[in-house]
Amino acid sequence: MHWNGITLIALIAFTALLFLLDLAVGSVSIPLGEVWSALSGGRVSDEAWRSIVREVRLPEAITALVAGGALAASGLLMQTLFRNPLAGPSVLGITSGSGLGVAVVMLAAPVWSSFLPAEAAITLAAFGGAVVLLLLILLADRRIGDGITLLIVGMMAGYLCSALVSVLQVASAASALKGYVMWGMGSFGQVTSARLPWLMVPCLLALVAAFALAKPLDALLLGDAYATSLGVSVHRMRRITIAVTAVLAGTVTAFCGPIAFLGLATPHVARALLRTSEHLRLVPATILTGAALGLLCDVVVRWSGSGLPLNAVTSLLGVPVVLAVLWKGKRWARA
Repeated sequence: MHWNGITLIALIAFTALLFLLDLAVGSVSIPLGEVWSALSGGRVSDEAWRSIVREVRLPEAITALVAGGALAASGLLMQTLFRNPLAGPSVLGITSGSGLGVAVVMLAAPVWSSFLPAEAAITLAAFGGAVVLLLLILLADRRIGDGITLLIVGMMAGYLCSALVSVLQVASAASALKGYVMWGMGSFGQVTSARLPWLMVPCLLALVAAFALAKPLDALLLGDAYATSLGVSVHRMRRITIAVTAVLAGTVTAFCGPIAFLGLATPHVARALLRTSEHLRLVPATILTGAALGLLCDVVVRWSGSGLPLNAVTSLLGVPVVLAVLWKGKRWARA
């Protein structure tokens, strides 16, 4: 069996193990065998464990799985689109745009709740903010054409969004402000079973689209002129990639908060594992790696007693990877 196939199988097994471990750890530790019995409908030693696993921990574990894979895929799409290894939904301001949209909804809830359900309003606002920011970044990319300058533009856009959020916070009620601050720390545990479809459906559809974009993304890596010579419509591909990235990053940010580094660091981990830049293999590997890292972060948060913010854990995992990319340059992407 080819090395890449073995790596993908190992990633699937590791992700499945982390999924079960995420259901087992917490303030109440549950043996893995009891977790499996609770999921499969078998007998458990304590019926309270079945309720804990199915009603509390299962939605959170699924959220970590989907959100991790979605953020990883969005980071891969961004890095390929701009041919920049340090591009990502958070670094280029996409997450900040989503956060501004969510702030408008959460801090001005009476205006929106009269004609839209809260979940729908938050999702649409986060998606809209992500699209607007990504369009601005793409426009800057066409005019500037320099990766470092583009990153600075993204940072400035993020600072602008943060300033607008601060203005909204000053004029908001204390209860709404507290909810937004808690949302900003990031958490996989805020998505209930009733809200889970609002997260899963857009992300799964966008992930399917990311799989379909694998071959055109390979052409984009070789440059716009070469991609055009292969019959790829570069402008159409950019619009589609923008839409897919906005759905992935915007939806996850809406329900889980602005989660740092997963979208930026995970694609480099996948490249290091597979030693390839072929997206037909890289897309599934990146999604699986992101799902595994999302579950790993949630396990750490649970193990700490839920007192540790999710963004603190993702930063501890993501910062070393980013520093390694800065140190090694583009060698991972060329492997």
